Amino acid sequence: MSTLSLAAVLAEAARRRPDKVAVVDAFGRETYADLWRQALEYAAGLRELGVRPGDAVALVVPNVTDFPRAYYGVLAAGGVVVPVHLLLTPGEAAYVLRDSGAKLVVCHSGLLALGAPAAAEAGVPLVSVGPRPDLEAGGTGPARLEDVSASVAPLRSYATREPNDPAVIFYTSGTTGRPKGAVLTHLNMVLNATVNSFDANDARPTDIVLGCLPLFHTFGQTVGMNGAFRIGATLVLLARFTGEAALDLMVREGVDVFHGVPTMYVALLEAAAGREDLPKLRLSISGGAALPVAVLERFNAAFSTTIFEGYGLSETSPTATTNQPHFGVRAGTIGHPIWGVEVEIARAEVDDRIELLGTGELGEIVIRGHNVFAGYHGNPEATAQAVVDGWFRTGDLGTKDADGFIAIVDRKKDIVIRGGFNVYPREVEEVLARHPAVELVSVIGVPDAVHGEEICAVVVLRPDADPVTEQSLIDWSRDQLGKHKYPRRVHFRDDLPMGPSHKVLKRELRRLLS
Repeated sequence: MSTLSLAAVLAEAARRRPDKVAVVDAFGRETYADLWRQALEYAAGLRELGVRPGDAVALVVPNVTDFPRAYYGVLAAGGVVVPVHLLLTPGEAAYVLRDSGAKLVVCHSGLLALGAPAAAEAGVPLVSVGPRPDLEAGGTGPARLEDVSASVAPLRSYATREPNDPAVIFYTSGTTGRPKGAVLTHLNMVLNATVNSFDANDARPTDIVLGCLPLFHTFGQTVGMNGAFRIGATLVLLARFTGEAALDLMVREGVDVFHGVPTMYVALLEAAAGREDLPKLRLSISGGAALPVAVLERFNAAFSTTIFEGYGLSETSPTATTNQPHFGVRAGTIGHPIWGVEVEIARAEVDDRIELLGTGELGEIVIRGHNVFAGYHGNPEATAQAVVDGWFRTGDLGTKDADGFIAIVDRKKDIVIRGGFNVYPREVEEVLARHPAVELVSVIGVPDAVHGEEICAVVVLRPDADPVTEQSLIDWSRDQLGKHKYPRRVHFRDDLPMGPSHKVLKRELRRLLS
């Protein structure tokens, strides 16, 4: 019987590079040997609290060293990690706890306002990690995992797990109803971190990686944390992202690898204006949402780097494709499939089978390979809809060109149908992002009595921009886009609603403008 555990990512790094700094946060730095020892101590404490192999353990922890300590502690104990989005309400978090069947909640002391009521509502025990919480006179607070762990001997090593055992359950954002728990196996997670670090990207053990993506999110967790530990790099954690804070930290710690979503790249560009002390970025990776080509070009010029844009989903561990040094970079695309993964274009309107399309044809992006999840937790119907003929249906529309580069056109659900014509918001956003006054833009469809739907651009202006009106932006875009594509409505906002992973929430924009 073969065995495999995601805990081996940290265990092996500690064996090979014990004295190397593994992680840095605002409170200090830990070597690989110390971080693994602490994870084994946490694992023993979790066992003492009743966690057994296969049990789900929820983590409510920000981007501090307590996250990898607890994460690998749960894995070492044989548990299944359930990362909780930190911007959920207690009621929403309670749903995740109930649906996942969590046996325990590990909550950072600074987030007890979220974790404690969620755990109470779901009827799940809670322990804290991190600094001792400030308590009112006479208050006792929850048990601390550090104290429990100190009362027992640490585990000698991690628990035995099989490759297809669950390792992590990521909860989707729930754009089509209740969030679903995507079950990722040890094989999924280990291989995705390994391929990202050793094949898809030019990652190196000498890298110093900024960990500003939320670690509870699949991008930050797999590509950032697990990828860095898999190759033995150093991860520098930033608990709350702003452009200024990120630049200051990168310069101070000598960060040379940045992973981010498009809104983070925009924030870094804004914060970099007028600064001379910019980080020297050897490797920049974008994912999570489509990166406007205008932003890519501006960032590459300002930071003298090359952004490698990739693509993936929670259900694909996450990385499925990326621009790779081996194939070269093509702006406006998501590159080629990673090693061991197939990505094709299928007929989007056929639901019950996969019909692959030819070069250049528009259809739904479908994926198969070692990165595809084991299914939605407790939801076989949703799993059967998502995985057809062995392919995972992404819900994204795209094309593949003659050189194998894949481009995303848009989400199937985000298409605007104006007067019977399909309009893809991504195409309109790419054009508007090139206007000198536009900082951020998101395009949605809004109800219209004449055309069914009308194209609406929601725009955040650059702070140093010359004055621009709604009509002048409409007139400008009319010259750049087809008659059925240019926006007839423009709304200016100070910011755009963002999800926990810093992606623009189009459903929230639709609600705000309805």
